[in-house]
Amino acid sequence: MEDIQIIPYSRLPDQEDIELERKLRDLKFKQELRKDWISFLVKDVIVYSTTMIFILVLIGFYLFRIN
Repeated sequence: MEDIQIIPYSRLPDQEDIELERKLRDLKFKQELRKDWISFLVKDVIVYSTTMIFILVLIGFYLFRIN
């Protein structure tokens, strides 16, 4: 009789572990996605914008010196 009562309770932690593992994987995925977006913003947006501004400033100085 005791074995029958123990079996359902022993399965609950397994289900909880599975649920916690799924949540942990979901959180890790979201964290990686966030890292990818930050990396994209720093590399592509900021570096590209800074490079374009620098090139435009150089062209402006060059045109200013011609006149």
